[in-house]
Amino acid sequence: MSTIKIHWKKLLVLFSVVFLVIQVAGSFFFYDLAVKRGPKEYLQGNADLKVSEKTKQLYTNGHWKQWVANQEFELVSLTSRDGLQLSGYYLPAAQPTDKLVILTHGYLGHAKQMGLFGQYYHEELNYNIFMPDARGHGKSEGDYYGFGWPDRLDLIDWTDMFVQKLGPNTEVAYHGLSMGAATVLMASGEDGLPAQVKAIIADSPYKSVYQLFTYQMNRMFHLPAFPLLDGTSALTKIRAGYSFREASALKEVQKTEIPIFYVHGKSDTFVPTEMAEELHQKTASESELFLVANANHGEAYALAGDTYRKKMGHFLDRYMK
Repeated sequence: MSTIKIHWKKLLVLFSVVFLVIQVAGSFFFYDLAVKRGPKEYLQGNADLKVSEKTKQLYTNGHWKQWVANQEFELVSLTSRDGLQLSGYYLPAAQPTDKLVILTHGYLGHAKQMGLFGQYYHEELNYNIFMPDARGHGKSEGDYYGFGWPDRLDLIDWTDMFVQKLGPNTEVAYHGLSMGAATVLMASGEDGLPAQVKAIIADSPYKSVYQLFTYQMNRMFHLPAFPLLDGTSALTKIRAGYSFREASALKEVQKTEIPIFYVHGKSDTFVPTEMAEELHQKTASESELFLVANANHGEAYALAGDTYRKKMGHFLDRYMK
């Protein structure tokens, strides 16, 4: 009888060791897969990122790309609070103005992609525009992706820099897409947010990094969030300084005072529409929600450009004085 008990104890210890090894290995695997800087082959051919031909044409061959290429941007740099050298592109308005928009790009993107929106702000609305490369992207340093959480503090520091550069009467709008939308929302409730920030536009945001990855792990790999996601989150806390649960846009909008205009595609299967709906419902400040029929992730501007610009313009007119 005692021999059987000893065998069971050995088996239990062996099982625990194997389980621990699998969890540690899995955490490193998923960290490298999603958080570590570098190409992400698993997203190639992902059906949830499939877009219409109209969207492809706009994003790859739209006239905005030539507009971006023709501009003489000022290359601006910033040292982050944790010592990274960050980079961005500034373009003053054609006519003097106190209005500035900071445009924040999505996961695996780079600053100048936001010229898709920047052209409209600059040519039609006469805004100063600034497009930063998020940490880990473009010309900015960083060996990991922050999914908006450390980036929210970078955004606040960029804003402070431009308020000093342009003057205290500057009025700032934030406009973010996907990860960039989460970034501006994560900044929205921070105590250090400059008073000059008057309006936020969040296109295709997610509620939190943990909830986004929970959804993606189930959809892509048919895996539950626990325990692998929690292990990856712990590893991310060690390596990148943030955990997935703390990186919450929902938590921030519940205490924000900045008006927010939400945009989301009704057919978004990469970041479910329900996330934007819940963010809108729980936003403490004034907010609006614009849902675009048949639009997948990040497609709203391509499929509803005129309506998008009209609604966005009306929203900005109310809060950017």
